[in-house]
Amino acid sequence: MKAKSVISALHLKFAQRTWNDTFQLVRRCMEKSRDESKPCELLVRSLERLQEEFDASSMNTMRSRLEMIARQQGMGFHITEATCYLTADLFYLEVVLVPRGGVEEVKVAPHGGPPVPSESLLQLLRLKNFADFSVKLAGLFTQYNVPGDNDIKLKLFKSLQHLGKDLQQISHLPRAPKDCDPQMDMINNGRIGCLIAGKEDCPLTIQFYINPTDVKKTDAEQMQTSLEITDMKAVVQAAQVTVGVSDVTHQLQMASVIPQPPQLDPQGYPVFLPLNEVPNETLPACFVLKLQPAIPMTMSFVNKLSQITHVTIPDVDLQWAPLPKLLVRGSPSPNSHGETLDEQDIIFTAFLPGGAMHSYILPGAAWEAPAQRGAVRDSIPFTHPAHVPPVLELLRHQCLINTLLRSCITSQHATPGSVCDLHFEVLPESDTSFSVTFHPPAADSLAVLLVNTSDSRQITCSLFGAGTCDPSLDQYISTVMKRCMSIPVTLRTLYSKLEGIASAPHSPGRPASTEAEGDHSAPPGTAATDTDSAPTKLSPSAAVPEDSVSVSGSACYAMSVADSELPPEINTSPAADLYPFTPVGVCSHWMGNNGQLSELT
Repeated sequence: MKAKSVISALHLKFAQRTWNDTFQLVRRCMEKSRDESKPCELLVRSLERLQEEFDASSMNTMRSRLEMIARQQGMGFHITEATCYLTADLFYLEVVLVPRGGVEEVKVAPHGGPPVPSESLLQLLRLKNFADFSVKLAGLFTQYNVPGDNDIKLKLFKSLQHLGKDLQQISHLPRAPKDCDPQMDMINNGRIGCLIAGKEDCPLTIQFYINPTDVKKTDAEQMQTSLEITDMKAVVQAAQVTVGVSDVTHQLQMASVIPQPPQLDPQGYPVFLPLNEVPNETLPACFVLKLQPAIPMTMSFVNKLSQITHVTIPDVDLQWAPLPKLLVRGSPSPNSHGETLDEQDIIFTAFLPGGAMHSYILPGAAWEAPAQRGAVRDSIPFTHPAHVPPVLELLRHQCLINTLLRSCITSQHATPGSVCDLHFEVLPESDTSFSVTFHPPAADSLAVLLVNTSDSRQITCSLFGAGTCDPSLDQYISTVMKRCMSIPVTLRTLYSKLEGIASAPHSPGRPASTEAEGDHSAPPGTAATDTDSAPTKLSPSAAVPEDSVSVSGSACYAMSVADSELPPEINTSPAADLYPFTPVGVCSHWMGNNGQLSELT
C-alpha cells in the first residue's frame, strides 16, 4: 500500500509537467550518476525510450535526440543558441537547427580544417531517420578513431592525409585501358583500382575487384548493346584506407613520397622517394586496408603479402582451415554447406539450365594439405604507398581463384531420388591451380582438366586423357572459363564438345575444331598494349563481337572461337548465382606419377 501511495504521489506531481521537463529530469539524474564516465544504464534506456516515442517536432526535442546519439557514440555534445556540436578528438559535427525541429545545415570539420557541408547527414536528419544517422555517425567516428595519445593521433592523421594524396596521384597517372568498359577496367585493372576520394564524412575507399560475370548485358530496343554493373555494393570487393595500432614501430611518411613531376618506371608505376629522404615519423602504428568483405586467403598468399609490406602477420591472429571450407562459410547464403562422406569430403550438386545436374566433390584429404589451408583476412597492414599496387594485384588473384571455386558452392538441395548426370572431382595442384577429374563420353578412362591461374587476368585450361591432342580445344575451353567464370558451365560445355567428337561419323579420333580454325590466313592486326603487360597480337577474325561480353579481366579479350559455339548463358548470366549446388554423389580422381597430371590413355 505504501508503494502504491508513492506512485500515486509521483503521478500527481508530474501530471502537469511537459515531456521536455521529464527529459530534463532524466538528464539531471544521469549527470548525478555515481560513475560520471558511465551513466546509469537504466536511466539511459529510459531516456532513449522516451525520445523514440515522440517526434522531434521542436528544437529542444531535436537537441535532446542529437545529444543522446552523441553520448551513444562516445562523443561530446555542446550547444550554442541554435547550433549543436558533436565533438571527437579529430573532428566535430556542426548541426544548425531551426524552429519545430527542422535542420538547416550539417557540417563536418576535420582537425585543422574548415567545416564542410555534408548533404548525406543533412538529409538523414531532415527525414528524422535517426537510426541511419547514428550508423553514419558511427562510421565517421571510426574513420577518425586514430589510436594513441593526442600527439600521436595528430601525427597519424597527418600521415594518413599524405598517403591519400599520393594514392590519388597514382590513380590519375595515364594508363592504357585493358577493358572495353571504363568502370570495370578501372576496378579490375587500375593501378590502385577505382579510388573513391575520401571526404570529411566518408573514408578513402578503393574498389579493386569485381567478378566479370556480374556485368549484365542489356539490349536497348534490340539495337544497341550496353554494359552495366548490377548491385555494385553487393559485388565489388573494396577496401577502406585507414591506420591501426602496431606492436612494433614503423616509419611513416609526413610528406609526399612521389617526386614532382612524377617519374614512371618501365612498368608504368611512379618512382617513389625513400622514406629517409622525406619528413617521416617512427610511430607505433601502420596503414591498414580494411577489406569489405573479408577475403579467404591461402597460406602462400598471406606470406606473399608479408613479403610485399614487410609487416609480419602473427599466426596466432589467424584461424587456419581448408580453403573450400572457408569459402563455404563465406558464401552469400547463410545455409551454404555441403554434405560429407567421411567428415572431410565436401560434395555439392550443380543445377544447370535445362535440368542438367552435376555433382562436385572436394576431397578433404587433398585440401587439408598445409599449402591449401587458408585464413579469412579482413585487414592488410602496410607502411608505404608503393605497397598498395602489388598488394591489390595479389588480392585480385586470390579473388579470381575464390570466384572459380565458389561456382561449385551453393545452398540448394537436390530432390529425393534425383540422380546427377555427371560427377566431377576438384583437386588442388598448387597455390594457383587446380584440376577437375571426370569420366569422358564413350571412354573407359578418366580425363583431367587442369585449370591454371597465373595471375588475376590469366586462366589457362589444359585437357588430359580425353583422346584428343588438339590445342584449339584447350584454347576454346580457356575462353569459356574466362567468359563465364564457372566450373559447372565450363565442364558442361567441354563434355558437350567431347560428345560431338566421339559421335562424329567416319572419324572418331578427329580432333576438336572450332570456327576459328578457318581464320588462320587472316592478316594480323594491331597489338593491344598496356603499361602492365606485354603486347598481345589481335587478328581481325579474333575480335570480340559487338553483342558479346568478355569477362576475362580484359573485356577486349581476343576471342578465338565464334560466339555461336559458346553456351548462351555465358554472355548473359552470372554463373555462381544461377547454378546452385548441393551435396550429392561421389566420383574418384586420377593423379599421375609424382602427383603430376599427365596424358591419359
